[in-house]
Amino acid sequence: MKALVFAALLACSSSSGGGFGAQPFTTATSDGGKLSVALYSSPDPIARVSSVELVVTDATSGTPVDGLDVSIEPFMPAMGHGASTQPTLEAKGGGVYIATNVLMVMPGEWQLRTTFAGSVSDTLVTSVDVQ
Repeated sequence: MKALVFAALLACSSSSGGGFGAQPFTTATSDGGKLSVALYSSPDPIARVSSVELVVTDATSGTPVDGLDVSIEPFMPAMGHGASTQPTLEAKGGGVYIATNVLMVMPGEWQLRTTFAGSVSDTLVTSVDVQ
């Protein structure tokens, strides 16, 4: 049942518009196992300057998690640096959070180092390939 709820959320999740891809570029469980996160990008595929939609659900129940303070830090491990600007995040409700101005200045592998605080505290590091 939990998997069915999560699958239904993923199918409907990119409802905020903004040109986000129909399919997430990745789905992952947070480092502490508390959250399931689906990430979508605009443009799709992810580019050097993108917006990222995070659909955050409870990893156990599959219910959307609202009221979190979310931050994303783009980081390029091969070069040992992050971005010169910090993305802006906005909560949209229903477990949806939008990060705008996600700047990854050169092609290669980048990490999106994401921190969640509030009713749930956890972290998530996802890798993306920027062309």
